[in-house]
Amino acid sequence: MARVTETSYLTAVRESYDTVAATYAERVPEPAELDPLSRGMLAVFAESVRLAGAGPVADVGCGPGKVTAHLAASGVDAFGVDLSARMVSLARRAHPHLRFVQGSMTALGIGGDTLGGVLAWYSTHHTPPALLPAVFAEFHRVLAPGGHLLWGCHIGDEHLRPSQGYGHPVSYEWYLLSAERVAELLGEAGLVVTARLVQEPEGRLTRRHACLLARKP
Repeated sequence: MARVTETSYLTAVRESYDTVAATYAERVPEPAELDPLSRGMLAVFAESVRLAGAGPVADVGCGPGKVTAHLAASGVDAFGVDLSARMVSLARRAHPHLRFVQGSMTALGIGGDTLGGVLAWYSTHHTPPALLPAVFAEFHRVLAPGGHLLWGCHIGDEHLRPSQGYGHPVSYEWYLLSAERVAELLGEAGLVVTARLVQEPEGRLTRRHACLLARKP
């Protein structure tokens, strides 16, 4: 099997989300429709960022911008970053008062020590585990001292290769890790995990889910 490289996986993710963008935007729930615990973690993150006063927040892998807009409504200076040009276009159209840029979480193009927060909400699971340390190092680089990261995603021990996503052909892959392993990787990147939430499948949650709140010392 060919080795997955940074270029090949980013191309697969970009092309896949350009393909599914419109359907994804229709089907993904608004933040207000999320389960109470997920909404609570987003609220804790927003309050932590506001209290720290360390700078704006990047919603990395923002998709159509629904969570970016939710953070902005919570009083956070939030902007969105997504690899998919189509997603960025939909986000700009839906939320013209906010800033959305096309970019990769592997190289955000943001100055070091400038952000008060980074949100990675269901956005790192397409990253091969061997490349996650570089992603988390980039999050650490752009965060200002005292800045916060909220990571939320499905968890497990699986490598999935779906052929369909949201009713369209896709070429991305899923890499599910345990919450403990993600916490280890965040720690190795220099981030201090301050809170963990693990949820079992229920309602909209069809897989185990975790949220990790971390801070840059």
